[in-house]
Amino acid sequence: MRRRFAVLASVVATVGSTALAVTALPAPSAQAETGIVDVADRSVAELGELLADGEVTSRGLVDAYLRRIEAQDPDLGAILTLNPRARAEAVRLDAERARGELRGPLHGVPVVVKDNMDTHDLPTTSGSLALRGMRPPDDATQIARLREAGALVLAKTNLHEYAMSIYTESSLGGQTRNPYDPARHPGGSSGGSAVAVAASLAPAALGTDTCGSVRIPAAHTNLVGVRPTLGLSSRDGVAPLAGTQDTVGPLTTSVEDAALLLDATVGHDPADPVTEAALGRVPDSYLDGLDRPALTGARVGVVTDYFDTGGRAPDTNALVRRAIDDMAAQGAEPVELGPLPDVMAAAAGANRVRHEFERDLDAYLAESARGRPLRLAHLAEPRDRLTLADLAASGEVIPSVLSTLRAWVDSPALPNPEYDETLRQRDRLRALLTGLMAEHDLDALVYPSISEPPTPIGVEQSYRNCRLAAYSGFPAVSVPAGFTADGLPVGVELLGLPFSEPDLLALAHDYEQATGHRTPPGH
Repeated sequence: MRRRFAVLASVVATVGSTALAVTALPAPSAQAETGIVDVADRSVAELGELLADGEVTSRGLVDAYLRRIEAQDPDLGAILTLNPRARAEAVRLDAERARGELRGPLHGVPVVVKDNMDTHDLPTTSGSLALRGMRPPDDATQIARLREAGALVLAKTNLHEYAMSIYTESSLGGQTRNPYDPARHPGGSSGGSAVAVAASLAPAALGTDTCGSVRIPAAHTNLVGVRPTLGLSSRDGVAPLAGTQDTVGPLTTSVEDAALLLDATVGHDPADPVTEAALGRVPDSYLDGLDRPALTGARVGVVTDYFDTGGRAPDTNALVRRAIDDMAAQGAEPVELGPLPDVMAAAAGANRVRHEFERDLDAYLAESARGRPLRLAHLAEPRDRLTLADLAASGEVIPSVLSTLRAWVDSPALPNPEYDETLRQRDRLRALLTGLMAEHDLDALVYPSISEPPTPIGVEQSYRNCRLAAYSGFPAVSVPAGFTADGLPVGVELLGLPFSEPDLLALAHDYEQATGHRTPPGH
């Protein structure tokens, strides 16, 4: 059933934005209202307990979240497409539970997923009007594994079109807004997923991260976001930006919930050969060890290069410095690092997106689009299949992204000397980070997830802090670090060596439990 992976990972395709064409669902019946609870800021773990105790049904949860989406999403723009079969799927999962056929802790829990992950029963659009009719032949591996674990895909979420930037604006879904201040952007490109979870339109979500696209929206919406080690989880059926950088990771209200989603989705997938690296590297559960005092005796390297001075960076710096102090209060030993000119130079030269995008997107479209929509496939050579050239020729893309698509049509064939140099810098970055952590006996690096709080819509901001993890393939976790004086969320990031997720999550959980910075919007 699964298709062969061809070095890809970051897509989206959809049917319409909430304001335009979210699939209409019938009003819930009086019977369906039975068992509905207040789902505001409920974690996956909490919902699992309520379901297990019979205090709520999956059908009740679906209705509760649909009510919140109807009431709040018109002002937020997080949701692109609702699953019209969500209630029927919830009833089926409730029946399985009643028969004692439990699939795991996600059984019957609604989740949302970024609309660059293939779903056989819903459009996958990358947020683009150009792909509004695209329906893949099967699920991405990540989606299939979620469903096998009993999770229910409630909706597909908006993203920055083709995952091209950090502001979450698309031609199909418009501008997604930050629930902590709707005049500000939510980060991106997985901003729709983050906003849906932050505003309790769903308890958890999947996003993709090529350079910060999970961690930045997590920081901007007061969530936990995990970028896993490259190779830990499959990218099969995920629209790509760059196959050597793309990853899929959870966005949740707690580290515990992130561990639950990782448990359900990671591991070797023959459809994505890079995941061979995960063989023998996946623990029985990422929940194991979360409650240990992981910060006691831990050494964390403070990357001072990533504490900027411009704009509102001082606000972020103050909160992240406080977070480091809080880690020290829990027994950690901070180690000041910097400046690190060799590390920063390698990171600056290791971005492969521009080189790989056309190759990887065309390979993805060949499998997931199968030449559709037909109205596009004839716009450019070859006339019998859909390619980046067709999308660029369509013009059905927001202007800022369209200019990039057009510039990257007919990219130089790979390999070539310039691309080879980016790979060399990637390998150099990996070696430098590994050596740095060994030299100082570090358990993790720590720095701001992004240098400033969310800027107003239309105001750009630097996102260079994403590079260390993204360009090396090392894992990183963003955790809430508190709020600025005017109520804007800030995140602190922990980076570790490949496949160190158990330790990173334990460190993040220890900090999270000691500080309790997760606060829903409006509180």
